[in-house]
Amino acid sequence: MSTQTDTRSPSSQVSTGITPGAHLADPAPLGLAAFALTTFVLSVVNAGLVDAEPVVFGLALAYGGLAQFAAGMWEFAKGNTFGATAFTSYGAFWVSFWYLTGHTDLSGLAEGDVANGIGLYLLAWGLFTLYMTVAATRVSMAVLVVFVLLTITFFVLAIGEFAGSTGWHNLGGWLGILTALAAWYASFAGVTAFSFKRPVLPTGTR
Repeated sequence: MSTQTDTRSPSSQVSTGITPGAHLADPAPLGLAAFALTTFVLSVVNAGLVDAEPVVFGLALAYGGLAQFAAGMWEFAKGNTFGATAFTSYGAFWVSFWYLTGHTDLSGLAEGDVANGIGLYLLAWGLFTLYMTVAATRVSMAVLVVFVLLTITFFVLAIGEFAGSTGWHNLGGWLGILTALAAWYASFAGVTAFSFKRPVLPTGTR
């Protein structure tokens, strides 16, 4: 076995026509599924349908967090800047949510300050999602729908925290459920396209 070092310049190596990460499976269905399931469970709680928020903590860390973060790393390997930024960021969001809700002591803050702090947290994620929505217009209609719904969800939940309104919070939960269903659709389309070796569900590729 030869141990000769490849001394070609990066530009000459790229010119071979090898696609970065071509040997990797598409990580997008995993990232979308991890996002969808975790979002669905939390949103059912936010909508007021189930009063059991701690149920989502394990999902937030393991599936929405670590699995989605891993999908983002694989997107980096495949050279997909959009997918890498989205999945890595939302994977980190779920880890931060797990830590904020289960391991952060907010007891020393006034109730209004806690609500405003969480509102700011949600607002900031809404702003990030808003500019990712602009980029999503060049991906597919299925992905665009996910980002539009997610942007609205974050802003509605932020309003709910700032206003101390259960109604706005519940509305954000219902919007989150719709977001999760849209993400599951996009994930299902990706998985079945691979399994059947042809598109099964339309995604509106742009």
